[in-house]
Amino acid sequence: MSKKAKLWGGRFAKPTAKVVEDFTVSVQYEDRLVPYDIQGSLAQAEMLGRQGIISRAESAKLKAGLKRVLKEWQAGRFKLDPAYEDVHGNVEARLKAMLGPVAGKLHSGRSRNDQIALDLKLYLRDEVQALLKLTDAAIEGFLGLAEANPGLVMPGYTHLQRAQPIVFGHWCLAYVEMLFRDRRRLGFALGSLAECPLGAAALAGSPLPLDRAWTARELGFVRPTANSLDSVSDRDHLLDLASAMSILMAHLSRLGEEVVLYNSQEFGFFTLDDSFATGSSLMPQKKNPDVAELLRGRAGRAYGLLVHLLTLVKGQPLAYNRDMQEGQELLFQTLDLVKACLGVVPPLLNAISPNAEAMAAACKRGFLDATDAADYLVRQGVPFREAHEAVGRAIRLAQAKGCGLDGLSGAELKEAHPRFSTAMRPLLAPISSASARKTFGGPAPANVAKALRQARARLRRKDS
Repeated sequence: MSKKAKLWGGRFAKPTAKVVEDFTVSVQYEDRLVPYDIQGSLAQAEMLGRQGIISRAESAKLKAGLKRVLKEWQAGRFKLDPAYEDVHGNVEARLKAMLGPVAGKLHSGRSRNDQIALDLKLYLRDEVQALLKLTDAAIEGFLGLAEANPGLVMPGYTHLQRAQPIVFGHWCLAYVEMLFRDRRRLGFALGSLAECPLGAAALAGSPLPLDRAWTARELGFVRPTANSLDSVSDRDHLLDLASAMSILMAHLSRLGEEVVLYNSQEFGFFTLDDSFATGSSLMPQKKNPDVAELLRGRAGRAYGLLVHLLTLVKGQPLAYNRDMQEGQELLFQTLDLVKACLGVVPPLLNAISPNAEAMAAACKRGFLDATDAADYLVRQGVPFREAHEAVGRAIRLAQAKGCGLDGLSGAELKEAHPRFSTAMRPLLAPISSASARKTFGGPAPANVAKALRQARARLRRKDS
């Protein structure tokens, strides 16, 4: 049982039981909030002095002390003590040890409720910016991979069945679009951090002449929060970020799944550099895509944060409740996880060597040219439904003969439909099929080249 005084201990006749201290303490994961707690306190100290709530000399003394605490933390000399419960209590206790009773004036018009809300917003502002930079690097990785491998044809799939030929750059650009949407969602999450809760106090503001607008501007916010009750109970910004990270991780999981598939011997589309694979302790021949598998596997942990936070806030009455503390540890862990996953994407992409021969060969099996044959008949004036049925007949003939559509004779094609002609054979080549699909967003190489240029311009402009 700690002998150290609690910030709230005045009305209690008994010390806190050790089991309660151990159960409620949060310092084990709050160390990363120290610089943000001090940043908010520096603005608080300056505002109190400006408003005459404390003297200018006291304000200056508090700010100097806070800066000393920050330097101690940066040097590794200031460690959070569980006896002081949380980051706020620890900073104040250290300040009091330095300055004496004047340290107690810093908390005028402030509560730990608005303090933690502020700390988290300041912290998350930096974290979202870091996520945006990592997302940009992942986009850059896909663009570089596409530009290094122009003109490669590969099968596009639906239901994991070969469907139509595309080009490899088109596959890369699909992930670029996902990541740009992720960037947009992260930008929205950043925007939801724009209001400053400092000065909302416990839930009802303060009778002291606080200047909330000044502290909001000083701390880089757009405005102060509009309702003190909502200010300390709002965790929507955490939900926004958790949602954005969950969707981002879904995209990285899809990437991981496709790398695993395409690296397999069954597909053989990708070869992974030895530096980005692992082996088996039993089977000497194995070369396993562990990084891709972990990208796929770790997505569920990000989803866990979103479900956790939604469950946390769904039944809480206004305003602050201690349940909210439970959002922090998993939030911190998930941010570290997502940053690590994003960070591994560019080197993973750099480790991929597309196998042009295997991808091209796959395009020649499975009748990926069937739609092109139907489109040929449509250009001859045949209704699409009739063309669709005719190509189905041609496929049955080709299967019976053991060849592709381009292996059918002129007579066999005419048997499927009188408008068929051997003149369509060049149109059935995989690269011809992909090149013909010039509609906006399609996989024609000219489209892909233009889309790559546009994506680079969007990236330069930070335009999601």
